[in-house]
Amino acid sequence: MKFAEALPLSQIAEWMNAEVIGKKEQMVTGMNEIHKVEPGDLTFVDVQKYFRQSLESAASIIVINERVKAPRGKSLLLVEKPFDAYNKLALRMKPFSHTQVVLDPSSEVDPTAIIEPNVIIGKNVKIGARSHIQANVYIGDDTIIGEDVKIQVGTIIGTDAFYYKRENKVYEKWHSIGRVIIEDRVDIGAACTINRGVSGDTVIGEGSKLDCQVHIGHGAVIGKHCLLAGQVGIGGKTILEDEVILYGQVGVAQSLRIGKGAMVAAKSGVSKNLEGGQTYFGSPAAEIRTKHRELAALRHLPEFYKNYYE
Repeated sequence: MKFAEALPLSQIAEWMNAEVIGKKEQMVTGMNEIHKVEPGDLTFVDVQKYFRQSLESAASIIVINERVKAPRGKSLLLVEKPFDAYNKLALRMKPFSHTQVVLDPSSEVDPTAIIEPNVIIGKNVKIGARSHIQANVYIGDDTIIGEDVKIQVGTIIGTDAFYYKRENKVYEKWHSIGRVIIEDRVDIGAACTINRGVSGDTVIGEGSKLDCQVHIGHGAVIGKHCLLAGQVGIGGKTILEDEVILYGQVGVAQSLRIGKGAMVAAKSGVSKNLEGGQTYFGSPAAEIRTKHRELAALRHLPEFYKNYYE
């Protein structure tokens, strides 16, 4: 998330009751998760094994719970509970507000777009030319929809990220301040759910097609001209490069990357990164010919066992 205007580090430190380590005079231009930070962004880390990754990231400001040396040009904000401090800052920058009208006056809908009955459009939404939003669709705050997009009945866009921190056996919800961006000529089937990013964007690339009952997790990026069949589920922060095809009921774990032009056969489970240009099958998914040979070998196990042991 980028702030409407840059804020002095001293102001944010005061809000967090934080000690500044390193560069004290700095402007903060946004806040984001570690995998999407840019120079000027603030992020947080509260687990030591991720300290190095955070300190060496593009982030200019890191909220941290241990006194360490700040890298050159960076600022650290030392607090007891970085997650709480980050979450409170998110709430301050984008306070929660509930939908009160069918079409919020802050949103922009192109005159050529078709909006059917019972569509709910939240704050700061933009809908491009010739897009068609069917009945009973919900479009949450800050969603951007391009031109010639078709969204079928009952789809829900911009729901909160499924993101919690577990502490003392209690799950604390992370306030979602990210957006959903749907590029031009995307088709989205009925009853799909697309979560907004935690603090970054969930993106559906140009020309991609989603069947009915597809779920896209928070911060996921779907490339251009991808094809996702019914009941596909994509975990948060996962990236699908361009022209990926996922057939029905494929499940993809969080924080993975599937390369350009990869195809995953129905009912497969993806638990690790996949290279592009290949076809995969199984759970865990593997190159399809290899997987078929493994299954063929398994069918011979009873005969092998009988001949070997009897």
